[in-house]
Amino acid sequence: EQNNGIQITVRLVCTNKHKPWIETEYQGIVMENDNTVLLNPPLFALDKDAPLHYAGEICGFRVHNGPGGSGSAQFEAVVLDRSTGEGLVRSKEPLDCESQKEHSFTIQAYDCGEGPDGTNSKKSHKATVHVRVNDVNEFSPVFVERRYEASVPEGRLFDRIVRVEAVDADCSPQYSQICFYDIITPNVPFTIDNDGNIKNTEPLDSKRQRVHSFWVTAFDCGKNRAQADAQVIVTVKPSCKPGWIGWTKRTEYTPGSGSIPLFPNLHLEACEETVWNIQATVELQTGHIGKGCDRDSYSDRSVRRLCGAVRGEVDLLPPPSPATNWTTVLPTLPSSDSSLVFSFNGSTHVAVVPDSVASAVSGDHFTLQLWMRRGGASTQPLANQARGTRKEEETIICSTVKNDDSYSHYSLSVHGCRLSLFYWPDVSAARPVKFLWKLEQVCDSEWHHLSLSVQFPSVTLYVDGVTFDPALIHDNGAIPNPAPHQRLVIGACWEHTLYHLKFVSGYKGLLSGVTVRPGNVEPHSVVECLYACREGLDFGDLETLGSGMKVHVNPSQSVLVLEGDDIESFNRAVQQVTYRNSLRFATPGVRPLKLTTSLRCFSEESCLSLRQLEGYLVVLQPDAPQISLSGVGPHLARPAAEFEGPQGVPLFPELRIVCSLSHAVNTAAQGMEGGALMSDAVAHTLDGCEVQPLGEELNPEREELLIDMEALKERGLDIINTTAYIAITGAESISVYEDVLRSIRYRLAKGSARFERRFRLSCSEMNGRYTSNELTVEVNFLHSLDSLYHPSHLLASQQQFLHPSHHTGELSGHTLPNPHRNSVVPGAATVIIMVCVGFLVVMVILGVFRIRSIHRRGEGARGGSKEGSNQWDDSALTIIVNPMEV
Repeated sequence: EQNNGIQITVRLVCTNKHKPWIETEYQGIVMENDNTVLLNPPLFALDKDAPLHYAGEICGFRVHNGPGGSGSAQFEAVVLDRSTGEGLVRSKEPLDCESQKEHSFTIQAYDCGEGPDGTNSKKSHKATVHVRVNDVNEFSPVFVERRYEASVPEGRLFDRIVRVEAVDADCSPQYSQICFYDIITPNVPFTIDNDGNIKNTEPLDSKRQRVHSFWVTAFDCGKNRAQADAQVIVTVKPSCKPGWIGWTKRTEYTPGSGSIPLFPNLHLEACEETVWNIQATVELQTGHIGKGCDRDSYSDRSVRRLCGAVRGEVDLLPPPSPATNWTTVLPTLPSSDSSLVFSFNGSTHVAVVPDSVASAVSGDHFTLQLWMRRGGASTQPLANQARGTRKEEETIICSTVKNDDSYSHYSLSVHGCRLSLFYWPDVSAARPVKFLWKLEQVCDSEWHHLSLSVQFPSVTLYVDGVTFDPALIHDNGAIPNPAPHQRLVIGACWEHTLYHLKFVSGYKGLLSGVTVRPGNVEPHSVVECLYACREGLDFGDLETLGSGMKVHVNPSQSVLVLEGDDIESFNRAVQQVTYRNSLRFATPGVRPLKLTTSLRCFSEESCLSLRQLEGYLVVLQPDAPQISLSGVGPHLARPAAEFEGPQGVPLFPELRIVCSLSHAVNTAAQGMEGGALMSDAVAHTLDGCEVQPLGEELNPEREELLIDMEALKERGLDIINTTAYIAITGAESISVYEDVLRSIRYRLAKGSARFERRFRLSCSEMNGRYTSNELTVEVNFLHSLDSLYHPSHLLASQQQFLHPSHHTGELSGHTLPNPHRNSVVPGAATVIIMVCVGFLVVMVILGVFRIRSIHRRGEGARGGSKEGSNQWDDSALTIIVNPMEV
């Protein structure tokens, strides 16, 4: 207003309302020899404040570190046009594709704010930028070796004499691959292909030229030539040397690989000798692995269950214990498969099975199974002993059992390399029948499994899962009938003398897993599943076998014989010989290999003689399964009344068991299993779990662990329930073990609740070969206020109310089923306690005053007593009883 002399100046300020906007992700490419990054989409930052000055302009970009932490150090983003927001990303230093092919970082745009000083500048969101460094053909090929040497016999054309190899350090496939090789030395009788394979173009003559030397070079796909050429020296051998070529002494096998060829590059060189018969024997020695070869690592009982065997077998050589004391006199030996091995010396080592056990296996239908090794742990094979050595008959088992109204008798014995079974259907009337087998397995001092199925008059013998037919002998001469007394002896037979019982025909060797199961015999498929070797020699594809070729594999698959008349067909067949192991967790170790070859020629005088080749197969350590127990907290807090209930409280209600491998296993190659009964077809199977109380053992009068025995029996699991631990054994799936362990309950007797109890759970697989982590659960008993007011809990009640914070800390992490079940009003409880304590203090003070007054009256009556006497007058002592304890 001019009249009043007032002047008003209005200044408009442009506020910065919006943030800049950029794309959320960019893909970029940069060449090794350039620093500008080409982005897709192009880098543009937009601001809705445009076209305002400053607020609508883009002042810059900021680069932030990506996952690698090097974005801000290697790249920068600049603004090309502030009004349009166009930007450019470039590298600060040269990039190397060979050291790092890709880079990731984030960028952020910011505007110019509200003035030239950038006040109130706003930033956009962070966008991710992926930059790929394109390769430049900067490296030339380099040969792996500067010099290659080979030697070949003269007079032949070869498909490949030697292979040269060059590599290129460029990072891209375009420039790192070797496109072709070239021989730069002129006029040589050799040629080279694009893979570096060198072969001769004409037969070589050692007399004309013994050594051929030439140079080769390599080119990558960018046409860069090798930095240095490689020299190739081929020596021509003047004469042919017959024998096996390409023999590899060491072969490695990775568990889970199924079948692998043992001799992929092996071929026989006969030096143009006319051969009409070739026979090669491949021998794989597995006698030192477990019991003769690699088998299932589960216990015998678990393997029987996995293979579907009929239950009800009776263990005749159980582990020594107070209940099974007839095996305590037998020495035991360690075993690699955790089974119990008993030693017999042929004289004093005899096991007499009690009549209570022997009576359970009566009848003429039964199956006898055992592991046997003749001669002990360190004895030469009986077949190799001197012929003059006398071979005594050795009795493995001798049994007389009482049937309904008669006695039957059988005895299983070995004599040299013969196995015999004597059987009396009735010891008082019938004559014995002898079943005889001649077996190399009986006298080779190796572990073998025998399964004898008796369904009289039919008898079937399985040795390592293979059937053998017997020879019957009905006329056995004047053999005295056994005495009609029930008796079962292992390791010898008995004779009745005038004064005592005498053991004769003692067995010398090792026995393990001796069981008898009465009733129907096992099917052949079950026996094969139980005891067949899971490793051995095999032939790859019989359909590719050439004409005139024959293949024979022994029952234990430890010996494979090839026979043919054509060398080329024979060489192809040798390369098809494989080793297979169907166990996922194969036993690691060395298996010796032998290859023996015999040739027959038309001219026997000049026929070739080849030496025996020896090597070894190394089974590597399998990937150990990781068994993880989880899902249960370290503390389990429940009211004491729940533990004292008839069902108790589950210890592991939310247990979770996970079994995994550290590396992937080639399960597709495991189709070598013969039938659906093979136990190793189960992906993950546990065979034992143990629950153990920590600290002192369980007190049967106060506490116990409950488990559903019927459920265990239905699943075929065994249990050992003691005050020190609960052990559940048997091969079953993880889900079954989870259900069983979740059902374990802890129960207390009335008034036995303490403050805490700890339990530890662990599980194992493959007969204890792999174990899980140890899961520890601490059980806490929550006491109600009614129980805390009991005299024995008075002090504990005071501490809980006087120190509520400490009490709360102890229960942290516990899940209470009902948080309001034992709640009280803290104020009322405190008033009650304080009144009780105050009343108690008043009563104590009154008692003290009364005692002192009585003491003073006693001093005045005596008069002559010395002052300060320390004699205590307890004639009028009064005991104050706390009325709160009533």
